[in-house]
Amino acid sequence: MRAEDLARHLKGGLAPLYVLHGEEGFLTLEAAQAIREAALRHGYGEREVLTVESGFSWSQLTASGNSFSLFAEKKLVELRIPTGKPGVEGAKVLEAYAGRLPEDTVTVVQMPKLDRTTQNAKWFQALSQHGEVIEARPIERSALPNWIGLRLTAQQQQLDVDAMRFLVDRVEGNLFAAHQEVLKLGLLHPAGTLTLEQVREAVANVARYDVFQMGEALLAGDTTRFVRMLDGLRAEGEAPHLVLWALSEEVRALWRLAQGRANGANMAQLYKENRVWGAKQGLVDKALDRVSGPQLRQALSAAARIDQINKGVGQGDAWDELLSMCLPLLKPTATRPGR
Repeated sequence: MRAEDLARHLKGGLAPLYVLHGEEGFLTLEAAQAIREAALRHGYGEREVLTVESGFSWSQLTASGNSFSLFAEKKLVELRIPTGKPGVEGAKVLEAYAGRLPEDTVTVVQMPKLDRTTQNAKWFQALSQHGEVIEARPIERSALPNWIGLRLTAQQQQLDVDAMRFLVDRVEGNLFAAHQEVLKLGLLHPAGTLTLEQVREAVANVARYDVFQMGEALLAGDTTRFVRMLDGLRAEGEAPHLVLWALSEEVRALWRLAQGRANGANMAQLYKENRVWGAKQGLVDKALDRVSGPQLRQALSAAARIDQINKGVGQGDAWDELLSMCLPLLKPTATRPGR
C-alpha cells in the first residue's frame, strides 16, 4: 500500500508484519509512528528496536521473536536496515522469520528506497508475502495541495486558493517542512479559512529544489516555477554542470521525439525508446505542441556553449546562459516541432 493508505488500514486492526521503504523519508517516519501508536492502543506494551549496523548479530532478531516479555503480553519489534541490504546471512534470517512470525508480536522492518532488483530478492518477497509493504513515494507538486489540505482539515483549517499556491511554492520538495508549517498555522490561527496575508506572515521559505524536477517545469511550460527553481538551485550552491546535464537530457529527448513524430513514427514506440512513462507523456505532448524544431536545435547549441563555460574554456555566466537556453522553450510558438 502507499503511505497515505495506512491510516485507513490501521482502523481495521494490525498486521503481524510491516515493511516500510521508500524515497520520502518523512513519510516513512510518519508511517512508523502511526504503527507504534496503533500498537500501543491494541495493548502492545513493550517495544524493542534493532538496528543493522557494525557488530549487529542477526541472531538478535530470532531471539527477540522467540523471547517472552516480562512486562507485557504483546510486543512491538522494530528492525531498521539503513542500507537496505541485509547481506547473505540476514537474507536467510529474514526469510525464516517471515515464514514463522512470532505470536503476539508486531514486527516493523524499516529501510530506505529499494531498487527493483532488491524488491525481487527472495528475502523481500518473503516479507511481502507474509506482511504489509508500505512504499513512501514522493508527493508530486500537483498532489501537494491535497496533501496539505488533508492535514489542515484535521486541525479544522483550510486555505484560500492564493494562500495554498503560496504555501506550495514555499515548501515544495520538503515534506517535513510542509508538515511543520501546517502545525504552525494551527498554533497561530483559529479554525476557518486562512488568507494569503495570514499565511505569508507565518510561513518561511523552506523549499528544497530537485534538479530533476526542473525538467518537469520545462516540459509543462511553467515559466514562473522554472525560474524560481533555477534561482533556488543557484542560491543553494548546486553545481551548474548537473543542472545543464538534466536539462540537456530533456531537450535531447524532445528533439528525438519531435523528429520521430514529424516522420510519422509510432509515438508509443518512441516513448518507450526514450523512457517516457506515465504522466510524463502528457507533459511531453504539450511540450511538443509548444516548441519548434529550430528552437530545440538552438537549445542544444546553447547547451554546448554552456558546457564550455562549465569547463572553464568559454566566457559568460553558466546560470544566466541556462535561463537564456530554456526561456524560448517555455513560451508558446505557432511553429510545429520538426519544422
